[in-house]
Amino acid sequence: MPPASTLRTTAELTAAMGALQSAEAEVTASLTTLLATTEPIDSALQRLNGLTDTLGNMQQDATTLHTNVERTAKTADRVGGRVRTLDEEMRRVREASERVALVMELQSSLQELHTAIEAQEWEAAARYCARAMAIPEHVAKGPFAESVVPTSLLPLPPSQTLQEARTALLKIFSKQFEIASAARDSANTSRVFKLFPEIGWETEGLELYASFVVDLIRARAPAGVKTSSPMYYIAMVTGLFESIAVIVDQHQPIVDKYYGEGKMLLVAQRLMNECDRVIKGWVEGWEEERDIKRKTFELLAFQRASHVSGAQKATIQLTAAESEEEASNAKEVDKIISEIAGLVGRWGLFRRFLLERLKANGEIPSPPSQKDGDELSTIDPNINTEDTVDETAGDGPEVAMVHAAASTGIFSKLTEEYYEPLELWHLRNSVEKAHRLSTIDRGSIPVTTTTPDDVFFILQTALSRLLSTASLPNVEKTIATVRHILEKDYAAVIRRKMDDVYRSSTGSAVGGQKNEKAQQETFITLLNDLDVSSSHMERLVKDLHSSPIIEQHFLQWEMDGVHEQLEGLLKLIPTFRAMLKSGLEELFNQIIRPRLRAILQDVYKDQTYLLDDDSYAAAESNDLVRKRFIKSWEALMSGPKGTFTETNYRTFFGMAIDTLVKPWEKMLSIMKYSELGAVRLDRDIRAVVGYLSSQAVFGNAREKFQRLFQISTLLNLDTDEDIEDFYNSSGIAWKLSLKESKSIAALRQS
Repeated sequence: MPPASTLRTTAELTAAMGALQSAEAEVTASLTTLLATTEPIDSALQRLNGLTDTLGNMQQDATTLHTNVERTAKTADRVGGRVRTLDEEMRRVREASERVALVMELQSSLQELHTAIEAQEWEAAARYCARAMAIPEHVAKGPFAESVVPTSLLPLPPSQTLQEARTALLKIFSKQFEIASAARDSANTSRVFKLFPEIGWETEGLELYASFVVDLIRARAPAGVKTSSPMYYIAMVTGLFESIAVIVDQHQPIVDKYYGEGKMLLVAQRLMNECDRVIKGWVEGWEEERDIKRKTFELLAFQRASHVSGAQKATIQLTAAESEEEASNAKEVDKIISEIAGLVGRWGLFRRFLLERLKANGEIPSPPSQKDGDELSTIDPNINTEDTVDETAGDGPEVAMVHAAASTGIFSKLTEEYYEPLELWHLRNSVEKAHRLSTIDRGSIPVTTTTPDDVFFILQTALSRLLSTASLPNVEKTIATVRHILEKDYAAVIRRKMDDVYRSSTGSAVGGQKNEKAQQETFITLLNDLDVSSSHMERLVKDLHSSPIIEQHFLQWEMDGVHEQLEGLLKLIPTFRAMLKSGLEELFNQIIRPRLRAILQDVYKDQTYLLDDDSYAAAESNDLVRKRFIKSWEALMSGPKGTFTETNYRTFFGMAIDTLVKPWEKMLSIMKYSELGAVRLDRDIRAVVGYLSSQAVFGNAREKFQRLFQISTLLNLDTDEDIEDFYNSSGIAWKLSLKESKSIAALRQS
C-alpha cells in the first residue's frame, strides 16, 4: 500500500481504506486461530508446574551426594598421599640397597681381581675384571663408591683402580699372546685370545690376532722354486690365497663367538693389506722376469706395422724362417696368457670366497664345541676354500674392502694391459694360421676343410681361459672383440675363398684351368665349412653355458652377465648363414638353374596326354616320365648330394624344387589332355613328387606342389562339371585363381 502522504484523490483513499480493512480481517483471523491452539500449551505448563516438587527433592539429594563424595575424596587423597610417600621411601631403600650391593660387588671384584693378578690366575682375573666392568659407571664413579671401596691395599678410586688393572692385564695378555703365537702354541694362543674381550680390549685383541695371522701367511710363502717355471708365480699366489682363505674359514667362527659377528672383517682387512703388499712385489717380479712389457709392445707393434686383412693373409705363404718365428711367438704368447689367466683366476676365486664368507647377511658357521675350549689352529690344507654360501654378495663393508684392495687394481691391470691384447693377438694369429694351413679333409663325411675344427678348438680354449679369469668386465670386452675377429678374419675369409674359386679359373694359368667338377667340390666344401661353423658355434655356446667354470669363478649376480655375453656369440650364426645362403644361391644359379628347364624338356620329349586306351596302356607300361625324371635328376644332383652337409643339401634341394615347379606348371599349361591323359598326368605328378619326397626333407611337399595337384584335379573333372560351381563349393584351398582354373579346364579334349 502506498504511503498516506502520497494519496491525493478520493479513489486513492477509498482503495487504501479497502486494503487496510482486508489486512485487518487477515490479522483478526490469525489471532483467532492462535487463541484456538493455546490449550496444549496450557496443558504442558500445568505438567511442568507439577514437577516442581520432584525436581526440588532431586536437587536436595544431589547436594547431599556431592557432599559425601567430596568428603570421601579428601579422605582418599590423604591416604593415597601417605601411600605414595611410603612407596617413594621403599624405592629409595631398594635403590640404596641395590647400590650398596653393587658397591660391595665392585669392592669384592676389585679385591678378587687384585688377588688373581698377584696369583697370575689370568682367566680368574679376566672374570673378575668383567664383573667389575659390569657395574654401571654412575655407581662406580659415585661418591658413595669412591668413599667406601678404596682400602689400604687399593687406595685409589674404584674407576681408576679398574682402569689400571685393565691396562696391566692388556700388557700381560699381549705379551703372553706374542710369546704363544711366536712359539706356534695354538692352545695358549687361543686361551689368551679369548681373554681380551672379557676385559674390554676387543680392538687390541683383534690387532694382535691380525698380526699373528699375517705372520702365518708370511711364514708360508713358497721358496726354492725356479722363477722361470710357468707355474712358479701361480703356485706362489695360490699358496698365499689358500693360506688366507683357510685362516678365515677356520678362525672366523671363533672370532665371531668371542668378539661378535662381523669382527672377522677387521682381521681380513689386515690380511688384505699384507696380501696387497706381497702381490704387488710378486707381480712386479713377474713382469721383470718375463720381460712382459717389451714382448707385448713388440708383438702388437709388429702386428700393426704388418697389418693386412685376414683374407689377404690367408693366401700369403710364409717362409720357413717366418713360420718358425710365428710358431715360436704363438707358443710363448700362449704360455704367457695361460699364466696370466691362472694368476687372475686365483684372485677371482679368492675374491668370491671373501665376499661370500664375510658378508654381513650370510650364514655364520657354527662355532666349534670342544670341551677344553676352542683353539686358533694352524692351517689345515684339507679345508675346501670353495665351500661357501651360494648367495649373492651384498653391497656391504666386505665389498668395499675388496674393491679398495690394491690387488683388485693390480689384477685388473694384468687383464687390461697384457691378457686382453695378447689373447686377442693369439686368437687372430691362430685363425690366420688355420686358414693358411687349411686342407680339405676328404676322410670326413661330409667333406670340409680343417679350418672350422681348428678355429673352434682354438676358440673353445680361448673362451674357457677367458672365463677362468673370473672378470666380468674382461669377459664383456674380450668377447666383443672375439666376435669381430670371427666375423672379419674367419667368416669373411671363407667368403673371399668362395669368390676366388671361379675367379681364379678365368684366364689361363701354367698348370691349366681347374675342371668344373673340382671347382664345384671346392665351393661346396667351403659352404660346408660355413654350415659346420654354425653348428660348432651353437654347440660351443651350449657347452660353455653348462661349464662348471662359470659357477666356480663368478658371483651369482655376475653369472647372468656372463651367460648374456656368451649368448651374444650366437649373433655370428646369422652372419654365417647369410654368407651360406648367398653362396648356395650363387652355386645354384651357376650349375642347377640352367639345367632344370632342360630336364623338363627331356622328360616330356615326345610325350603327349592325348591318350586313348592303347596309348594309355603303353604309357602305363613304359612309365617314361618318372624314369626320365629320376635319371636326369640324379645326374644333376649326384655331385652336391655326395659332398654337401645334410643342412646344405636340404636347402639346395629345396631351392631346386622351388625353381622346378613354375616351369613344370607352364609346360603343363600348354599341353592338351584327353580323359585318360588327365589320369596319366595325375599318376606322373604323384610318382615324381613321391620320388622327390624320398630324396630329402625339403619342407611340406604337398604345399610346394599344390598348384600341380590342383591342375591335375581340374583336368580330371567330369566334362559336364561346371568349373565355377566346383571352384566355389569344393572346399579346396585354391592356389589357382578362378581364371587360371577355367584356362586349365579348357585344355581337356573330348
